[in-house]
Formats: sequence, structure tokens, C-alpha cells
Amino acid sequence: METVYLNGDYVPRSSAKISIFDRGLLFSDAVYEVISVIGGRLIDMERHVTRLERSLGELSINAFADWSTVSQNLVAENGLQEGLIYLQVSRGVMDERDYRWPAPETSPTIFAFAQERTLIDNPMADRGMTIITRPDLRWQRCDIKTTQLLYASLMKMEAVAGGVDDVWMTRDDMITEGTSQNAHIINKDGVLISHQLDRRILPGVTRIEMLAQAKSMGLTVEERAFSIDEAKKAAEAFVSSSTLLIMPVVEIDGHKIGDGQPGERTGKIRQNYIAAVQRACSTTS
Repeated sequence: METVYLNGDYVPRSSAKISIFDRGLLFSDAVYEVISVIGGRLIDMERHVTRLERSLGELSINAFADWSTVSQNLVAENGLQEGLIYLQVSRGVMDERDYRWPAPETSPTIFAFAQERTLIDNPMADRGMTIITRPDLRWQRCDIKTTQLLYASLMKMEAVAGGVDDVWMTRDDMITEGTSQNAHIINKDGVLISHQLDRRILPGVTRIEMLAQAKSMGLTVEERAFSIDEAKKAAEAFVSSSTLLIMPVVEIDGHKIGDGQPGERTGKIRQNYIAAVQRACSTTS
């Protein structure tokens, strides 16, 4: 993936340069978005644009671009068939380091790139994820998709050190979300439970279509927080994200979920989700 987008130009990645005084570097004063690409087509682009613009608005970053065209051009320039497009926007470059940003504001830095990733045939879908739980020590605006990802990175490395796949974070023994995914369970009564949208979790784009597919299967959905104990007693557990789509969870803190195998309903939701986005791709081609 050799071509990137930087402030209006498509350039070789080796030529892309950003100032050391960019507020994204100095303060993580930046937001980002991740869009799945399947069959050379962008998935849920309109919803991603809506979330990106909301994140920008929450931080009062005045950045405007044709996000869809930028993303489509990166797919074409890099010949990307399956993977991800990353859009990243900072408040821009300062003359001097200062917590306060200047008025009138700096011009934002807009950077985007493509990355190959196996999404559909990910072998983890067959074996399921193993998870550990850790306290959620992030800031209180997790609903904004900022580049402030140090704690999530630390937790991912803790998962690696513990020989598991990832971490679900908790506040007061209630699970909020994964390090880069929304978390869900299906209890033994067949009710799908997903944390309600509030400032404690990111409003996942994949989560929207996942819930629609679950409801179409006849599952009852409850949008509320659930405890670690509820998760361990669940019949099935899974995550949703642009990078993993729908991915089963088979173990939490060493405790097997259900029979320790990917859940049948989770697998059906994943299958239906992939079919739905592929149909959407075919109608826009």
C-alpha cells in the first residue's frame, strides 16, 4: 500500500511528511475513522462519515473534505481488494507548543492510508477469541474516536503477555467494551445484550448492522451494561468492529463461554452481516 493522502495530495508513503509541531503529535488532538474494504468496495461509508464528522464537531476541529472520494481513490490507487482505509484528522500545526490552540485556528492536517487485512476468512472466526478483563482507565469521552489510544495499546500488549487475544474493559465490574471493539453477549434465554450508547463506549458502525441482523433473526436485544459474571454465564459472547466484523469470544478470564466453541447464533450473525455488506457492495458497483 504505497500511496497515501496528505492535505489534498496523493503521494508515495515515503514522501509523506507531517510537522513535528502538529497537535496530533503533541497532544493527540486528533480523531480518526476506520472503514472496511471488501471486494474493493467501502463498507458503511456514509455511517463512518457521520461518525467522523460528529467526532470532529465534539472537538471543534473545522476540517472538511470529500471523505468518500478520498477513501475510494485510495482503494483504487493501491488496488485494495480487502482491508481497511484509515482517515486521520488533527487540529493542525502550531508555531509553538501550547495547550491552547490559536484563534483563528490552524489549518487541520488530513491524512489517510490503506492497509491490507484479511476480514472475511479470518481464522479467528473458527477458533474464537480469548479475552481477559481489566479496569477501564480511559478518559470519560470514549464516544469520540480520538487518536488517544495509549491505554488501549497497553491493554493489547497485556493481552499478548497473557497469551490471550484481547481485553474487555470494565467500570465497577460492568463491561464497557474491548480495546478496539464493541462487546456483546447472548444469554441463556437467547437475549442479545449490548452496552447502551453513552460516553463510556464508541458508537460502533459495525454494531448498527449487527443489531439489525440479530433482530432479523428473531433475537431479543437489550441495550444495557452487563457484568463480568453475566458474561461468564452467557451462552455466547462476541465482538463487533470494522477490523474483525463479527468475531466470537470463547473464553473470558480463563472461563469457557458456553461449550468453549464459537456460538451458533454468533456465527449466523457473522454470516448474515457479511452477506448484507456484500449485497450492498454489489448494488453500488
